[in-house]
Amino acid sequence: MDATAALPTSPSATKGVSLRLVQELEGHEDRVWGVAWRPCDGSSILASCSGDQTVRIWEHSSGSSPSSAAWVCKAVLDSSHNRTVRQISWSPNGNLLASASFDATIGMWEYVGNEFSFIASFEGHENEVKSVAWNSAGTLLATCSRDKSVWIWEVLPGHEFECVSVLNGHTQDVKMVLWHPSLDILVSTSYDNTIKIWTEEGDGDDWHCAQTLGPPGSGHTSTVWAASFNATGDCMVTCSDDLTLNIWDSSADLSSANDDDSAKWKHLATISGYHDRTIYSVNWSSLNDLIASGAGDDCIRIFSKSQDGDQEGSQSYELVQKHEKAHTADVNCVQWHPKNPRLLASAGDDGIVKIWEVVGDLPHV
Repeated sequence: MDATAALPTSPSATKGVSLRLVQELEGHEDRVWGVAWRPCDGSSILASCSGDQTVRIWEHSSGSSPSSAAWVCKAVLDSSHNRTVRQISWSPNGNLLASASFDATIGMWEYVGNEFSFIASFEGHENEVKSVAWNSAGTLLATCSRDKSVWIWEVLPGHEFECVSVLNGHTQDVKMVLWHPSLDILVSTSYDNTIKIWTEEGDGDDWHCAQTLGPPGSGHTSTVWAASFNATGDCMVTCSDDLTLNIWDSSADLSSANDDDSAKWKHLATISGYHDRTIYSVNWSSLNDLIASGAGDDCIRIFSKSQDGDQEGSQSYELVQKHEKAHTADVNCVQWHPKNPRLLASAGDDGIVKIWEVVGDLPHV
C-alpha cells in the first residue's frame, strides 16, 4: 500500500498548539532522508528521497482539503542513481527536480504534462553528494559533498549545467547548502562545526567566503546539520549535533564589500535544553513564525518567538509543541508546506513519510 490514513494522535500540547497526524505515506524500502514540496499549483505535490535509491512523488487528490488523507504515490523515479538519494530540491518554477546522491552524482528530472523525464546526470564531486539547492531565480544550483567542497553550477539552455565555482573553505564533510530566499548568498553547514556564507565577487564567477559563523563565540560546538531562513531572509536558524538551535540575524547584505563589523551576520539566540539527541533537520515556516525541528529522539518539536519581550539586540523562543514518537526512529527531515501554514511533512529512518496538521492558534509573520 502506498499511503495509509492514520487516526489523529493527541499527545499533550502546550500553548494551544498540537500536531494531528493526517496520513502516513508508505512505499520506500529504506530510510527516508528528505521531503520537498513542489512550490507551485497550491503545492499538491510532495517529493521524497530514500536509501532505496529512489525518489517518490506523492500527489493530493484535487478538490479535497490538503489536510485530508488523500495523498497517493503518483510516480517512482528510480533510474537516476545507484546509491542513496540524500536530498531533493525543486526549481522555483516547479519544472525541474534535482537529486543529490551518495553515488557522487546529481540527477535532474523535468516535470512536464504531469510526467517526469530524466534529463541529466552531472558529476564532479569525489564522493557522496549530501545536498542540492536552487537559488531564488532558478539560474544557479549549489551542491555539497563529503569531499569537503561546495560547487556552484550555472543553469544553461538545453538542460546543460556548467560548474562555475568550486568552494573549498570547509575542513570536513559539508552537510547542507541553502540559498538566501531573495539574494544570491549561499549558506553551507558542516561537520567542522561551522556555517559558511558565500557571496559572488563583482560580476564574474568568483565566489568567496564572506563570513564564517562558528566557535569561538556563539556558534555551534559540534556538527551543523541544517539551516533554514525565515520568509524575508533577515533571520536564519541552524541545528546541530550539540543539541541546540541557533538563531542568526542575517539582515546584513554580505554581497557588499564592507569589512565593517556592523555589516556581518550576528548571533541572536540559542535554543537549548529541549533536545535529547542530535537535531538533524530544522525548517522555518515562510507563512508564520513557527520553527519545526526533527531529531534523533524520534520527536518533532515546534518553537515560536516569545511574546514576553526581548532585550535589545536579542531574541527568545519558546517550545509550543513536542510530539513524541513522531516516527519510530530518527526524524531526518521536516518541511513546512509553502502555501498552507498548518501542514508539515516529515521523513524518518522508519521508511515513512508523514503529513501533519497543526491544530491551534497560529502566530503571524
